[in-house]
Amino acid sequence: MDVPEGDRVPSVIASHLDITYRVYGSGTGSDAGGPGDRQVDNLDEESLMRRLLARGLGTVGRREVQAVRDVSFVAYRGESIGIVGANGSGKSTLLRTIAGLVPPTSGRLWLGGRASLLGVNAVLMPKLSGRDNIWIGAQALGLSPAQVRAAFDDIVEFADIGDFLDLPMSTYSSGMGSRLRFAISTAITPDILVVDEALSTGDAHFRARATERITAIRENAGTVFVVSHNDSTIKKMCDRALWMDNGKLLADGEPTPVLGLYGRKYGKHRAVWRQRFDEAHRIADAEGAEAAAEYLRRWDKNASWE
Repeated sequence: MDVPEGDRVPSVIASHLDITYRVYGSGTGSDAGGPGDRQVDNLDEESLMRRLLARGLGTVGRREVQAVRDVSFVAYRGESIGIVGANGSGKSTLLRTIAGLVPPTSGRLWLGGRASLLGVNAVLMPKLSGRDNIWIGAQALGLSPAQVRAAFDDIVEFADIGDFLDLPMSTYSSGMGSRLRFAISTAITPDILVVDEALSTGDAHFRARATERITAIRENAGTVFVVSHNDSTIKKMCDRALWMDNGKLLADGEPTPVLGLYGRKYGKHRAVWRQRFDEAHRIADAEGAEAAAEYLRRWDKNASWE
């Protein structure tokens, strides 16, 4: 949805956000630092508690890991924003903070409406049927019983789980569970929809329908955040992308150039780009910034050098 620059309405304002986890462990292996820090982004409170109990109180140490570091940005109503980054980069932690699940350690976060988190790992009740979970999930989103009844058939139709509706969710495939969670989470148009890899499962038909529904949310002036490792998903669904790396926001702009920067560091041609940037550094020292930029434009017409 195109909105004149002067008429854009902020929906999320993040100012110098820091998010720190306290990680408990024995002080050995991944708990001692290093590569284990990359896994912190995927830990929730339940996982941390299990780790604490499994190791025993006598050997447990505590350390703090900064998952998000000094992140600032403004999101506007009507935008669809992709968040990209390697595993452990802080992108999912940032989304959980936007959704109100993880408080920032420092900095400030302002939301212009209610945020709804949609993720393939979102927990409903695996021992209950899909029918019961629709009632639980929809009311948890704030729908009244009358609104759930009105939306029920649409949720069932979109989820497309057939006779499994009256079976426990524990019997569902990952794709069926993902479709049901998506259908519940988008039964109403949230002010801010946070999608964490929910579109990475399911067939092409479901992904197409999910894309249509997210487009409808945007057209109703909602803001959508999407985390995905699929470049084509980000390019198709988003008009803006944020690149998170080691907890920091490294790039914010149109998806294609941001994904290009990300791919140069982590893509299959990263070694080639490392050599190109080394050469660009040499040219910049010898001939200046414009000569270095001109060298990089052989492969990227939008390249600049600072």
